[in-house]
Amino acid sequence: MADSSQTDRRTAVVSGFAWMFSEKMATQIVSFVVSVVLSRLLSPSDYGIIAMVLVFITLANTFVSSGFATALIQKKDADELDFSTMFYCSLACSCILYAILFICAPFIANFYAQPSLCLILRVFALRIPLSAFGAIQHAYVSRHLLFKRFFWSSLVGTLASGVIGIAMAMAGFGVWALIAQYFADTIMDAIVLFITVPWRPRLLFSWSAAKPLMSYGWKVLAADLSGTFFGQLRSLIVGKFYTPADLAFYNKGQQLPQLITQNLGSAVMGVLFPIMSNEGDDVGAVRQICRRCVQVMSYVTAPLLLGMAAAASDIVLLLFTEKWLECVPYLQILSAGLTIGVLGVIPLQALKAIGRSDIVLRLEFIKKPVYVLLLIVGVYRGTMAIAITMALYDLYGTIVNVFQLKRHLDYDIHTQLLDILPSIGCALAMAAAIYFIPLPIPIVLVRLIVKAALGFAIYVGLSKLLGIESYKYLVRSVTQKLAERRGQAQGQS
Repeated sequence: MADSSQTDRRTAVVSGFAWMFSEKMATQIVSFVVSVVLSRLLSPSDYGIIAMVLVFITLANTFVSSGFATALIQKKDADELDFSTMFYCSLACSCILYAILFICAPFIANFYAQPSLCLILRVFALRIPLSAFGAIQHAYVSRHLLFKRFFWSSLVGTLASGVIGIAMAMAGFGVWALIAQYFADTIMDAIVLFITVPWRPRLLFSWSAAKPLMSYGWKVLAADLSGTFFGQLRSLIVGKFYTPADLAFYNKGQQLPQLITQNLGSAVMGVLFPIMSNEGDDVGAVRQICRRCVQVMSYVTAPLLLGMAAAASDIVLLLFTEKWLECVPYLQILSAGLTIGVLGVIPLQALKAIGRSDIVLRLEFIKKPVYVLLLIVGVYRGTMAIAITMALYDLYGTIVNVFQLKRHLDYDIHTQLLDILPSIGCALAMAAAIYFIPLPIPIVLVRLIVKAALGFAIYVGLSKLLGIESYKYLVRSVTQKLAERRGQAQGQS
């Protein structure tokens, strides 16, 4: 019986991750192409203005999408009453937040000394109530492991919003092209999920159902809100003390490494959190899932991030043209920091899964004073110093988080280092080869292709030579999946 349960769990992990990874890859390829086109059509200042507004939109969306949805996923027996109750709580919260931003818009515009921000914020903030519906839909999909639905909703939303954004940018709408793109993505995502997901909000509400969900959810919300606030504080300060173009260069340098970490990370976490929640009473099972996640995440993200840092100039020149070359140092520094920083989210998901959202909240109070101190030091030294101090904080935050795995899952630091250092060592060797080996190839695209092929050969070669467990696991998983598909095809024929 135990073997059957373990097999079912492995199947759910592999299938769910396959769909989540496919969704992230498909949507990010499309959105990345759209971003490249828009970066060529729009100015860095247009992106800087949107980044200023997104500080407040992102904070407000955290209220809508964090605690309510996470509580529904974590509760094992969540029913129709729970989902409808949380939907109305989320919708009410989003309307209140929009009213607050509408009233505060003139003061925010004065803070930045950018009068145009008042109207932009009032229009852009309408996205918050639209997101409330989608947040509960996403919780339902995660709760029932229906990850295939994410694939279609995200892909349709990304395609539609990309077409609209590019068309408006070509027509000369400037910053409003980016706003329209965000709106279209949110609306199309909700419409596709409404069609494909069987859940609908019903006229059901219960305070007795809301209280236990909120008791768990408010701690997750507070922790996520703290992380989001301090993450956005950087953009707030850069936008205040420097120019919109400076903020745009910083954010563009951050975009590419975050493209890797956020999407691979959210694919892994989106699958593993509901599965770990189902195993929440079995600490051994959660530890096993958590350890595998650490191994695979480090093996996949380290070469991508360090390889990107090594080839940063060529990447920016090819994709965004010379007008964005000032973002190269930011890209290199932030990529290096996220190589370790991306692993810091895994302990938090494991703690949430075993019901210890109180610890997640407590960790924020431990980490954020250091964040503020490093940010203050960086602001007085310039935007490059901000990038360095933020990379240092990624390292510090990860160290604080991973220490909790020893205490609550018996996953000690020594074992964690053994799980990640081989992958990072191979990735460093690969990145050094890409950076220092001269390639006198005048065509940027060809030069990048050669560097990518060289890096891949070095990384895989070292993985085989050293017998890295994550490499063996991925090869076994892919081989098993291909064998299953061949068997299904033969059975149908």
